[in-house]
Amino acid sequence: MIRIRAAGLLGGLCLALAASTAASAQAASTTRQETAVSTRATGTFEVQMVPQETAASIGRMSLDKQFHGDLEATGKGEMLAAMTPVQGSAGYVAMELVTGTLHGRTGTFYLQHTGTMDRGAPSLSVTVVPDSGTGQLEGLTGRLNIINEGGQHRYEFDYTLPGTP
Repeated sequence: MIRIRAAGLLGGLCLALAASTAASAQAASTTRQETAVSTRATGTFEVQMVPQETAASIGRMSLDKQFHGDLEATGKGEMLAAMTPVQGSAGYVAMELVTGTLHGRTGTFYLQHTGTMDRGAPSLSVTVVPDSGTGQLEGLTGRLNIINEGGQHRYEFDYTLPGTP
């Protein structure tokens, strides 16, 4: 019962961070010699978070996402989160493998999530792990902004890819 309640609180933390974070993601620059194409992908996603057993006093959840829109993909990942006794203060990290098609280019890449809530003040960063892109997404860099409005999850993904498809 306590684990389920903690999982619900941790899930709520993630949603609160996403809802409160400003939509100020910028495309990362590439240092490759090729011509880079910067663009923005937008759409919606659904997420399922399932509590996992852990020996530590840290919450652990598996993530299962389905992206729609300019990014048609699945996301599979793991999240660790910790809450403090101070209301409104907590933190989480997650790694997520995204597999699918981004503006017509197919491949995989990893997203790294880092979020904190400092007495109610949120900070959230979701970035592409450098050199993690495969297939037609090789060389991908960028930042993904999560927006939660009225229970609907949306994303804005500012990214750069070398060359053109």
